[in-house]
Amino acid sequence: MAREHRFSWARMLAIFIKECQQMLRDRLTFAMAVGVPIVQLVLFGYAINTDPKGLPTVVVSQDPGPMSRSLVAALQTSGYFKIVQTGIGEREADELLARGEVQFVVVVPADFSRRLVRGERPALLVAADATDPAAAGNALAALQQLGAQGLARDLVGSLAALQARPDPFELRLQRRYNPEGLSRYNIVPGLIGTILTMTMVMLTALAMTRERERGTMENLLATPVRPFEVMIGKILPYVVLGYVQLGVIMIAAWALFAVPMIGSLALLLAMIGVFMVANLGVGFTFSTLAQNQLQAMQLTFFFFLPSMLLSGFMFPFRGMPEWAQVIGEVLPLTHFLRIVRGIMLKGNGWQELLPELWPMLAFLLVAGAVAMRRYRQTLD
Repeated sequence: MAREHRFSWARMLAIFIKECQQMLRDRLTFAMAVGVPIVQLVLFGYAINTDPKGLPTVVVSQDPGPMSRSLVAALQTSGYFKIVQTGIGEREADELLARGEVQFVVVVPADFSRRLVRGERPALLVAADATDPAAAGNALAALQQLGAQGLARDLVGSLAALQARPDPFELRLQRRYNPEGLSRYNIVPGLIGTILTMTMVMLTALAMTRERERGTMENLLATPVRPFEVMIGKILPYVVLGYVQLGVIMIAAWALFAVPMIGSLALLLAMIGVFMVANLGVGFTFSTLAQNQLQAMQLTFFFFLPSMLLSGFMFPFRGMPEWAQVIGEVLPLTHFLRIVRGIMLKGNGWQELLPELWPMLAFLLVAGAVAMRRYRQTLD
């Protein structure tokens, strides 16, 4: 009897071997344990950049003089600005800014070069998309210095150089859609997408696995309900729940944070419906892959992590490398963030939102098709 109460290395080793075998049999959990740290290291090490450069910029130049060309060249070589188009009107440039295709619009007045040579301080208008203040902050801080350095050679011997002014022109900055640069105008609308992504995917992923764990799947399979009917029946309650969550978030956004709602609320509700169904399709697919609720939670986290980091919610999207932006463009949260910020802060309509709507619809079709195929295999 005394020997049975003593610590036994042999018994401990037997339990250790048994647990290792059990862990290796659960391949999905083992893959998550190894894969998630690797994904985190790659994303945080390579994809995240808080100082974005190469921001798309449109130059509306009304001055054909050498000073204007030197200014454009200085912006291009700075690294912060990527001149994507020149020679267009202000109206077309404003439309590009409203659609989110460019980050800055630089307007050079007609008498820019002449006034510089005369020693005056002409005004240079810069309009910035400030829906994400962190994306444009460093570029705007460097703009005045870059312009002065770029024009220094052209101003040698001129009256402006004799007066030795450190700032040869006046920079007039317009922070469009978020004049005060408030971070909550960017974060609160983004929370709508992130909260819905987490809850919609997780709750739906747990739905089918819960049926299997409780033993009610056999009862469900015995009924004449078809796979598509099961899928729709499982999804619709969570769509209603998603709109309830939306109502809570919107009330808090208006009452606590005073986030504006410039666009159409009905249009926002329609876009949110598409976004929720796309995420519910992902969750339904996860429910057919997972053997239990723990695996369903792990798959949800594996999807939610890149959605948070690569969508532009936590870090500027244009600051990421191209390969990370390609992955981010596949995620529905990336496009939904542009949609919700465009409606609430810019007042965008259908025409401005179509470039972001069709990727979500494509994702919805693919996720729905995979979910249906996996569910039919589960039935077999």
